[in-house]
Amino acid sequence: MTDSRAEIHDYLTRYAASLAAFDARRAAGLWGTPGMILDDRFAGMLESREAMVRGLEQSYPLYQQLGLDSVGFELLDHQQLSATVVLVHVRWLFLDATGELLTDAVSYYLLRADDDGLRAYVCIETDSAEKLAELAERQGVTLPR
Repeated sequence: MTDSRAEIHDYLTRYAASLAAFDARRAAGLWGTPGMILDDRFAGMLESREAMVRGLEQSYPLYQQLGLDSVGFELLDHQQLSATVVLVHVRWLFLDATGELLTDAVSYYLLRADDDGLRAYVCIETDSAEKLAELAERQGVTLPR
């Protein structure tokens, strides 16, 4: 990776746009396989991009109900771990149609520069479940169990 900050920024910009567009296929295309998501209560491995697409599509109705319109981010830090692997610390900003912040979430990603660009292989969520629950409560939305 020659200019890792610029490459990471480009990757996060594309990922945020795919999330805001509710484009599961495009979002899943930014992941390598298998992909893993880990937080305090959940550890899951998705073996294929099709499984990723299905998982993302299942979450979209809730995000739409909560008023998600656009997604931004702040790149908090990144650490080059090897020639192709980078640890990225990012704060996601979830905005409504007026551009107001609905909620945020802080995550870490292990990205690898594959032949066709950066791909996420691991996502460690630090506070997204709590922030989503708080937003749902404020919006009067019941979260699925």
